[in-house]
Amino acid sequence: MKKSFSTVVLLAGIAIFMAAAIAGGQTAGENMVKEKAFRIERSMPDEAIACIECHKKEHPGLFADWANSRHASANITCYDCHKAESFDPDVSKDHDKYYEQSGGLKYAVKKNIVPVSAVVTPKDCSRCHPDEAKQYSVSKHANTMEIIWKIDLWLINGMNSDFERAAGCYHCHGTILKTKEGKLDPETWPNVGVGRINLDGSKGSCSSCHTRHRFSVMEARKPEACGQCHLGPDHPQIEIFTESKHGDIYAAHGDEYNWNAAPGTWTAGVDYRSPTCAACHISGTGTVLTSHDVTERLAWELQAPLTIRPSDFKAFPAKTNWETERQKMGEVCKQCHGKTWTDGHFAKMDKVVEEYNEVYFKPAKKMLDDLYEKGLLDKSRFFDERMEVEYYELWHHEGRRARMGAAMMAPDYSWWHGFYECKKRYNAFMEEARHLIKENKKAYKAEDFPNATGTTAKPELEKTE
Repeated sequence: MKKSFSTVVLLAGIAIFMAAAIAGGQTAGENMVKEKAFRIERSMPDEAIACIECHKKEHPGLFADWANSRHASANITCYDCHKAESFDPDVSKDHDKYYEQSGGLKYAVKKNIVPVSAVVTPKDCSRCHPDEAKQYSVSKHANTMEIIWKIDLWLINGMNSDFERAAGCYHCHGTILKTKEGKLDPETWPNVGVGRINLDGSKGSCSSCHTRHRFSVMEARKPEACGQCHLGPDHPQIEIFTESKHGDIYAAHGDEYNWNAAPGTWTAGVDYRSPTCAACHISGTGTVLTSHDVTERLAWELQAPLTIRPSDFKAFPAKTNWETERQKMGEVCKQCHGKTWTDGHFAKMDKVVEEYNEVYFKPAKKMLDDLYEKGLLDKSRFFDERMEVEYYELWHHEGRRARMGAAMMAPDYSWWHGFYECKKRYNAFMEEARHLIKENKKAYKAEDFPNATGTTAKPELEKTE
């Protein structure tokens, strides 16, 4: 009887305690399942809390991306990345006005107003990622604006309009950011081009690959990140990758890869079965260290008219030794392939380069120079004569595809989209050129070439550095 009475008293006590705990928010209640929501429970300045609370309501998609990011897990907020100095040229004046007029919001108080900029630059990111920012700053990605204004005849000769450039070329290559009437100029913003020239003097946009506001390493490791720009008739790397054995394995097993491995630890055979663009060109593997300089690991400058070593690329000479870089790429290959296989692949690649240079490009270039020398082509502008276009597409389209297809093991691109098309283009070019020489006849010149209205004034990039 005593034992039974004690049990009843004990159970009653537990029930009373639990009820009180739930009602009063004590320990037992706090251990109950919570509604899934982002809660500000760690130390943040009031300004950061204000950013989060406002953008949670105004831009729920933006907020959700950030809340699911590693930044959020590390307590890195809008405030940390977007905070600016009041004298910065890209400070948002509209943001302050909105803040002042947004009465009713709990955190919209004067003490929380801070200067912010919509533009987050590599210089901003370098506060936490100094090595990545430094590596990126010397890459061809970051310096592409300088490069294209030295070699791109569409720009140099003004053969497309400024708007065509803004909607096309500059979307990937980047714009030179400007302000207009105190706001970011809509002709230059928004833009996340890899070589964007920022108002703080830095070059590039980290969100080209790590898209905001999640800034996911997983996303940047997938080939689709590179495929935003590396596609089409002149540099179809994403199509080439998709055709290759690497791409086939990625398509079959990519959903099994460990895309979220910590930076520097992403390992072939452990986290992924076959490489993506990032695995070969950026990520660390074996003895090769991670680098955000995509100029590294390259033995050839395949995008150039005449294939040369990266250090001989006059528009932007690489400060690398091609033999050292090939050894690095070989180490990447040998994570999955034997030495004989790897050496054989490089030997084949070198032979493709030799045949393209000697059989197709050099004779075509010599013929083009002969036509100019004889006055049968007008050298004042490029693209307004069909022979110039034929020569351009021989190296810029088919020639690139032949070389890049061989480099990334896509036989259809190396042959049918590459050398096969090179033959047709080469034969047509030579036939027309010899006809002009035989008849001593000047080539037809397009007098009404459409939209050849773009500025030919080379931007003074040195002022922004």
